[in-house]
Amino acid sequence: MSDLPGIVIAGASGRMGQMLIRSVLDSDRMRLVGALERPGHDWIGQDVGEAMGGKAVGARVFDDALEPMAQAQAVIDFTAPEATLALSKIAAQARAAHIIGTTGMSDEQIAQLEPAARHCAIVRAGNMSLGVNLLTQLVRQVAAALDEDFDIEVIEGHHHHKVDAPSGTALMLGEAAAEGRGVDLDKVRDAARDGITGARKRGDIGFSVIRGGDIVGEHEVLFAGAGERIVLKHMATDRALFAKGALRAALWAQDKAPGQYDMLDVLGMRG
Repeated sequence: MSDLPGIVIAGASGRMGQMLIRSVLDSDRMRLVGALERPGHDWIGQDVGEAMGGKAVGARVFDDALEPMAQAQAVIDFTAPEATLALSKIAAQARAAHIIGTTGMSDEQIAQLEPAARHCAIVRAGNMSLGVNLLTQLVRQVAAALDEDFDIEVIEGHHHHKVDAPSGTALMLGEAAAEGRGVDLDKVRDAARDGITGARKRGDIGFSVIRGGDIVGEHEVLFAGAGERIVLKHMATDRALFAKGALRAALWAQDKAPGQYDMLDVLGMRG
């Protein structure tokens, strides 16, 4: 049992954190060595299984990542940008793979991961599902095949608790469309429309955001031309698929050299 990779889960009390904990506990290919929560949280010091309302599992909840990370080969992190940056330094110190599903990170924050990536493998993705990564590849190909006579709109929907917009997945899809067209997304991104905005600018890539209910994640890329539309869409109905992808990334990263990777690397789809 002890030869299985040790996994730490950050953000233990969150919905994604609890899903990840259950997924690791159900796996016969890894073991849970600890979970992380912010200082002062009620779960600190408890067995994580009992904190989640079940039986003890032999792994505690910590507010200091150093102790569990010393026993871990990977940490899975769907938290917040500031927490992710702090954890990246500890992962680098422990030489443990850092699997990052955190969204809402700015370009500046992403750049701050580079020092850690010199010492550990970092797998960062806006979405860890197989379907979304296939969709990303399709979006890139379709965008490359169509000219600016086709307007591109990325439409995404999530539950009302989500705090960042557009979603990391929507931005990933927008980047894929921009890459397909050979343009810089920052220069053609059109978001947050309100009021008298004027006609849509040719070549822009638009973003539309829906927040409501318990939507797990829906992403659609619309290519709208004169007289025809092409729609590529992915719908997630169970966030367990994100946990499955994250666990796959944690196992994949075990023998990888330090550096930054994404799910296309994990899935062998890098072309």
